[in-house]
Amino acid sequence: MSTGAAPVRLLDAAPAAELHRAAAKILTEFGTSATSPELLARVAASAADLSEPIRHALRPVDTDDGLFVLRGLSVDDTGIGPTPAGWATAGDSGAVHDIVMLLLATVMGIPIAWQGQQNGRFVHNIVPAPGHEQEQTGASSDVLLSPHTEDAFHPGRAHLLMLGCMRNHDHIATTAASIRKVRLDDADLEALTRPALPILPDDAYTEARGFEGLPPDVPTLWRSADGLTLRFDPAYTPLERATPEYRAAYGRLEAELARVSVAVSLSPGEVLVVDNDLVVHGRVPFTARYDGTDRWLKRASVRVPGRATRPPAEAAEHGYGQAAVEAHAA
Repeated sequence: MSTGAAPVRLLDAAPAAELHRAAAKILTEFGTSATSPELLARVAASAADLSEPIRHALRPVDTDDGLFVLRGLSVDDTGIGPTPAGWATAGDSGAVHDIVMLLLATVMGIPIAWQGQQNGRFVHNIVPAPGHEQEQTGASSDVLLSPHTEDAFHPGRAHLLMLGCMRNHDHIATTAASIRKVRLDDADLEALTRPALPILPDDAYTEARGFEGLPPDVPTLWRSADGLTLRFDPAYTPLERATPEYRAAYGRLEAELARVSVAVSLSPGEVLVVDNDLVVHGRVPFTARYDGTDRWLKRASVRVPGRATRPPAEAAEHGYGQAAVEAHAA
């Protein structure tokens, strides 16, 4: 069971079995979860045929929590094999669950992949990796993964982030905090809605970190028609360049996000869906064993066509030379 004040949407046994059957059929046909145009087209066709209970469970995030946990799917702890030692060696580990994630993502929007991350795969394996324990990336373990917007450096970042649990014997929590629940005064809002600082690419994007273009200053907060949204990654924001007043406002935002944060400890089969414009997410520290039993998540990113939750100025950003690839499966 998940912990924390996260809304839960339950899939009954019949729609859960329907999803598993659809994924297994695609895996049998293609023999891999490594995406090709043909596999993605089959995912799109299969997703279009999924039943109404699945579509209802995957309706847009509809509370100020900015997230929900999808419950009802299952994972065979023995059948999936050991937790991979890193994403680069994961290959087709848990392949049928990759395809389940793609089906879910396709119901909600358009799955996206990054040319510069995990070999361009549409579903990532999030596991602790030796030598990366102290980084601010999904491969870390020993440190608190600071609350952040996924791929905050890029204007083409996901609208929705999906984290599907494969294994979590130690009940390690994902943290999440919604901008719609914070309390800030008008002066702080005014400061943080100005484009004052850039957000730099994180350590998972080696090529982007060497990009020679001038980093664009971006606003931390934005007033959309539906309410506040945010673009936030303090670990990769050069706050030392800001005025003392701006740093103080940013610090108060960090404190408010910490105040409203919830901890969600996913169980195998559960999928956390986060609105990446409303919610920052992170992870508590843990000690990795590297014995095949460590925490293992699947991650997918979703773009929702037509959403107006970001400043129009983002369209002119260079994205540090990185390109998001769409699955073309709406």
